[in-house]
Amino acid sequence: MKIPFKILVLIFIYELYYFSLSTAVECKSSSDSSKVAYTITVSKTGGANFTTIMAAVNSIPTTNNQWIKIFISPGIYQEQIKIYTKSCIVLEGQDRSTTTITYGAHATTEESITFDVYADNFVAKGITFANSYNRPLTPYVKPIPAVAFRALGDKHAYFSCAFEGYQDTLWDDQGRHYFSSCYIEGAVDFIFGNGQSVYEGCQINVVGGGSITAQSRTSAQNPSGYVFNKCNISGTGLVFIGRAYRAYSRVIFINSYFANVVDPQGWFIWDQTGHENDIIYAEVQCKGPGADTSKRVPWAKKLSDYEVQQYSTKAFIDQEGWISKLP
Repeated sequence: MKIPFKILVLIFIYELYYFSLSTAVECKSSSDSSKVAYTITVSKTGGANFTTIMAAVNSIPTTNNQWIKIFISPGIYQEQIKIYTKSCIVLEGQDRSTTTITYGAHATTEESITFDVYADNFVAKGITFANSYNRPLTPYVKPIPAVAFRALGDKHAYFSCAFEGYQDTLWDDQGRHYFSSCYIEGAVDFIFGNGQSVYEGCQINVVGGGSITAQSRTSAQNPSGYVFNKCNISGTGLVFIGRAYRAYSRVIFINSYFANVVDPQGWFIWDQTGHENDIIYAEVQCKGPGADTSKRVPWAKKLSDYEVQQYSTKAFIDQEGWISKLP
C-alpha cells in the first residue's frame, strides 16, 4: 500500500481542514431532518429514473442540503463512482446479496477505488461494494492495492453493507464513520486510513495472510482511530489484527470473537519501532481461539474501565447524536 506523495499532501491539507473545523453540513427535508426529501430509482433493466448509479448521482444538485435517497434495484453494476461535493445522499439496495457495485481498477491506490465518497453526510444500506482485481487471487502473483470503497467525508453510516477485496479493500480515510452489521473481506491491510470510526456487529472475513487494519493516526492530538465492538473475525490464513501504518496508530477491539486466523503476536510494529508507547492497540474482553493474549507483543495496551468507556459509539463519534437523526 504505497500512496503517492502528492496524495499524502492532499490528505494532510484535508486533515488540517477537517480537524480544525470539525464540520459537516446539516441535512434537511421539507418536513423532518431525518426523512428523505425524494427518492431517485436506478435499474439496469429499465423502468426507473436511471440505468446507472453515476447518472443518478449526477442528477443531484451540487449545493444539495436535503436527504435524497437513491434506491438501486438488484443487479451487478460495473461502475467506478466518485461523489465529491454532493452531501446528504442515502444509497440503498434491496440487499447486499443481490445489489453489487464492482470494478477492477488497480493502476494506483488512488485510481483503483470502485466507490469514492468525499462528501459529508452519506448513508449506504444493503449494498456490496467490491473491487474485482485480485479476486480470486492467482497463485504466485503478488497482489497490489485495489480499493473497493473510500470514505473521505464526515458523518458517514453504513448498514448491512459488504466490502469485498483482497489488498486495501476499505479505505476508511477521514471523518467520523459508523459501520453496523457489515461484512468486510480481504487479506492485506484491508481496513486502512485515518478515519475516526466504530465498527459494530461486523463480520471480518480473512482470505489470506497480512493485516486486518493499517490505521494511520499521525499525532496524539488526532482524534482518529478504529473501534471494533462485538465483531467476528474468521476466515482462512493468518493475519495481524493491526499494522502500525503511522506512529500513533490506534485500534481497539471490544467484546469480539477471534477465530484462529489471528497471529499469536496480534500486532505488528512494521517500521514504527520507537513509537511503541505512542501506538494504542488493545483488546478488551475478546473471546475465541485467536483471542489468547499470552503471546501478544509486550507493547499492546491494557485499558482501564474509564478508557474503555471513551471508545463507546456515543463517546467516540456520536457526541452530537447524529447517528439517531439519520433517515
